[in-house]
Amino acid sequence: MAQYIKYFTTTMLALALALLSGCSASIEDYRDDTPKLDLFEFFEGYVQAWGMLQDRSGKQTRRFDVKIRGEVKGRVLTLYEDFLFDDGEEQQRTWVITKLENGQYMGTADDVVGEATGRVEGNALNWRYVLRVPVDDTTYDITFNDWMYLQDSNHMLNIAEMTKWGFTVGTVTLFFEKQ
Repeated sequence: MAQYIKYFTTTMLALALALLSGCSASIEDYRDDTPKLDLFEFFEGYVQAWGMLQDRSGKQTRRFDVKIRGEVKGRVLTLYEDFLFDDGEEQQRTWVITKLENGQYMGTADDVVGEATGRVEGNALNWRYVLRVPVDDTTYDITFNDWMYLQDSNHMLNIAEMTKWGFTVGTVTLFFEKQ
């Protein structure tokens, strides 16, 4: 009986993982989509962004504006981001993003745990990283799965799923406008 339960559990776990893997988008799905995203070209100079955070139920919890200044030097893009939240809180983040081969990117920021990794195909960028988020007197390491979609030469949409221990804890939606 114990062997049957082990076999059943293993089979069900494998089936669940197969179903989950079939439910997510792949960056290759966007290979032929236009306009083609050149990440460095879009973010070089000044970009204005605005967005919101939603909790896992979809309720909007915060709104914010972001002023972004991007500097390109060779294969490195540095983004200086100034956030202003609807409650008056201000935050700053500086990303240093390096262009690798085959549309791949690697990035760091002070509040990112380890390195962010991303890849561009067509009009889309899939960017993944762990962000250390302060809440009251503690911090949480939240995994971000960012999807950015270039709409035209001046506009981009960003939707990020936030997870902790594999469970969705919220969503960030951002709109970017090149200045």
